Amino acid sequence: MNYKNNTVAKNEKKSCFFCESKMNKIDFKDAYLIRRFMNSQGKIYPPKRHGTCSRHQRTLSNAIKKARVMALVPFVAK
Repeated sequence: MNYKNNTVAKNEKKSCFFCESKMNKIDFKDAYLIRRFMNSQGKIYPPKRHGTCSRHQRTLSNAIKKARVMALVPFVAK
């Protein structure tokens, strides 16, 4: 079987959303922005999924954790 026809080109490197929009600080109160980087179960997407750089991935995970404590974003889905 030829599996090469079904594969997608993975050579393209995704750029960081926060670097492109020149956001230095990620606000934990912006629930809409934070939910873009979480799946339906409430888990944080890995950097490869959205292309976030390591610096912004760290600040994003801290912002998500703060938003969970403040009950802006759920810990887990029902």
